[in-house]
Amino acid sequence: MKEKIRSFVERNGFQNFIIAAIVINAIILGLETSSVVMAKIGGLLLTLDSIILGIFVVEIVLRLYAYRLKFFKDPWSLFDFTIVVISLIPASGPFAILRALRVLRVLRLVSVAPSMRAVVTALIQSLPGMGAIVALLSLIFYVSAVMATTLFGENFPEWFGTLGKSFYTLFQIMTLESWSMGIVRPVMETQPHAWIFFVPFILIATFTMLNLFIAVVVNAMQTRHEMDQGKSDREALEEAHDERKVLYDEISILREEMRILTTRLDRENKE
Repeated sequence: MKEKIRSFVERNGFQNFIIAAIVINAIILGLETSSVVMAKIGGLLLTLDSIILGIFVVEIVLRLYAYRLKFFKDPWSLFDFTIVVISLIPASGPFAILRALRVLRVLRLVSVAPSMRAVVTALIQSLPGMGAIVALLSLIFYVSAVMATTLFGENFPEWFGTLGKSFYTLFQIMTLESWSMGIVRPVMETQPHAWIFFVPFILIATFTMLNLFIAVVVNAMQTRHEMDQGKSDREALEEAHDERKVLYDEISILREEMRILTTRLDRENKE
């Protein structure tokens, strides 16, 4: 029975059904934000939402029965389980805020779709490398903020009056949001050589450090792809080895049968 249920939940048809339910649920949650839509078909949307939640609960129960303790060893299964449990908590009284968290059900699409799951896995694997880049970027920001506060704080206290203000202003400059006309050019009207500070900062913080983040993520995804490819190759080799072994066994049996048959024929000829 357990093997049948496991085979059922692993079928592509069942997985596609769950994906469709998640997408429909996402659309319903979006429609529920409209007061006009809720006034017209609010009851229908709430009913469909409850039905889809019931589908998710049944799916989790089937997976729990099929995999038992292995279910809790899989991070993606725990992710699905947590989201469904949050959805089951009554969204009233002190738990009213959990009503907004119902939209987390849409994130189940990440765990169901293999391509999305691969991307998220690569992102998680790239976190150690990102940590080193964040530490370096923080050091660059700290040095730059101290310099900006010292150089421009007196004339532009609203942007560089304190270390905290300098941090925020430099972050805005790093994102390239109104950095030239909004901040740098007004500063240069008072201090014409200010570009000597801002241009290198943008080159380092924006074009160099942020591209390093992309490089780390791409490298993690490439490594993950190579690992999956290597695993597939190993499985293919093992399958080919098993097939050869079966073939050798069959050839050995045929040789033994031929030897017995030859011995029997020789005996009959002698008689």
